[in-house]
Amino acid sequence: MSRAVALRIWRVTLAVGAALGALAACTGTKVAETSMPPAGPSGPAAARTTYPLTIDNCGRQVTFTRAPQRVVLLNGASVAEVESLIALGVQDRVVANSQRYGVSDDPEMVAKIAALPTGGVKLNENFEVPREQVLATAPDLVISTWAGGFDDKIGSISRDQLAKAGINSYVTPANCALGATDPRPADQEKYRKRSVESSFELLTELGLVFDVQQRAADLVGEARRQLAALSPPPGQPKRVLVVYPGMATMNTSGLPAVFAGGLYDDIIRRAGGVNVFTGAGDKELSEINAEALAAANVDLLVVGRYQQDEDAKAMAEKLFNQFPQWPASKRKTYTSVSDSFYLGPLNTIAVKRISDAVRAA
Repeated sequence: MSRAVALRIWRVTLAVGAALGALAACTGTKVAETSMPPAGPSGPAAARTTYPLTIDNCGRQVTFTRAPQRVVLLNGASVAEVESLIALGVQDRVVANSQRYGVSDDPEMVAKIAALPTGGVKLNENFEVPREQVLATAPDLVISTWAGGFDDKIGSISRDQLAKAGINSYVTPANCALGATDPRPADQEKYRKRSVESSFELLTELGLVFDVQQRAADLVGEARRQLAALSPPPGQPKRVLVVYPGMATMNTSGLPAVFAGGLYDDIIRRAGGVNVFTGAGDKELSEINAEALAAANVDLLVVGRYQQDEDAKAMAEKLFNQFPQWPASKRKTYTSVSDSFYLGPLNTIAVKRISDAVRAA
């Protein structure tokens, strides 16, 4: 089971927090507020989109006769898509958004998401928008973070049903294999190798679809510039553990959920560290016990925040007391992230924040 699917199941049992927060830093100090990179000119001018535009999306040919005007965002336990549309400045095209997180590493993001219309949709028992409600919003595009979001077995509307109604559908390219009944080998490989580049791909393709290619190019160009400016710290890479204590139901032992693999490892690598559980599969991560955590040689603890009332410092101190043998526990070295650690336009924030903490570890 992937981290995305595990998170989806976990959300069936807990409600989302509803306020902005970004506490945390190394040695207990507060990290400065940061936001997504500005979209200033950072490269050659991008071409305007020519319609009709046909793209390959998960092996399906999707044709746009114009930029989408009425967009429905399915849930899928993601904020990658809603945050990407906001970053691209096309949030006014959203008629029904069901993506929420409640805490963001961008101090303006929670309010921007809250301001979007919901279209009156109510999620079903699988935390997805029922097919009838999707159709009632009269969309011209429905976006899902994963292929499974269009599975009619969970009460969603299928891509074939949407096409029959003359409505386009779109799955985030990096997640075409996730939840698909018969994924292409190329999509399986893309999912396995998800990285910061996957977030850039999403921005770039949405920029093409919505005819805001320059905005997408500027965002990606500025993010690349900021990442390139981060010089690797001297010495051996610091060993980094990323946990989300508020997602403990994702772990069979009730311990904080541990995040590793794909995008998560890439963010840590770009920050100059190495994930202590790099290469671990989803099943292995869900079964990590106290002995495995005790044996981890953690130089830097990264605490993930999910809910409004979570105190990063308190959560870090609890883990330091539980695992005093960690080098991080002895030096009290930790930092905190929330949504910037996931697929979406904010990955640069996570890389920079962890990079600063790695240097202090």
